[in-house]
Amino acid sequence: MKKIFIAIFTVAFLFISYSSAVTEKQKRVIYYPMGKNIYKKVCKKDIDLSVYKDIEQLKKDIKDKKFCKRLGKKQLDAVAYYLWDVKRIKKKAFGQVVVHKDEKCPVCGMFVYKYPRWAAQIFYKKDGKIHHFSFDGVKDMMKFYFNPDDYGDYDIKKFRKSITKIIVTDYYTQKGIDATKAYYVFWSNVLGPMGNELIPFKTLKEAESFKKDHFGKFIKRFDELNDDLVWSLDSKSN
Repeated sequence: MKKIFIAIFTVAFLFISYSSAVTEKQKRVIYYPMGKNIYKKVCKKDIDLSVYKDIEQLKKDIKDKKFCKRLGKKQLDAVAYYLWDVKRIKKKAFGQVVVHKDEKCPVCGMFVYKYPRWAAQIFYKKDGKIHHFSFDGVKDMMKFYFNPDDYGDYDIKKFRKSITKIIVTDYYTQKGIDATKAYYVFWSNVLGPMGNELIPFKTLKEAESFKKDHFGKFIKRFDELNDDLVWSLDSKSN
């Protein structure tokens, strides 16, 4: 009887824990904005996030050490999520392309966070707000850039005008760089998540060095790219 009770209790506990789990979308839509607002208004700004190994210890100190004015449970969770998932990561990985776990590449459908060294993003303005698309490589990003109407209800001219910035990940530094100013190596022996890639670099010197070391065929700038050139990377040979 005792074993049955323990089993029932365990199942009930797991169900409650699972059903109350916060999803990535809830964090992004509800908790992060709420936490940011609370942090700005009622929390200390000198919290050293580098000393914490997990979010639970951070949450405990926010409460026990009174880093913020008295908070309810949901408010405390919101601040902790914001500090741990947003502020800590931005400080730790400054300059890197930040991708949330629920973001899928609109071209191939793959989860982009699994391929951080290849991540690229297009930011655009719609209804007065900034939105973005994340891609698991420059190749898929450029496919979308040249033909957004192939992947949704996007007018090419309107979409192009709405773009505010385009970011790609520099192969060597792993930092986000301006895609329109980057140098791209074609047909090297380094493959991305979707096979042959446009390998981006901030400087021509680095691009040339990579091209030599990895048997690349040629280097192009952003304004030299076109739809046919990008799609040619999917052919079996160059």
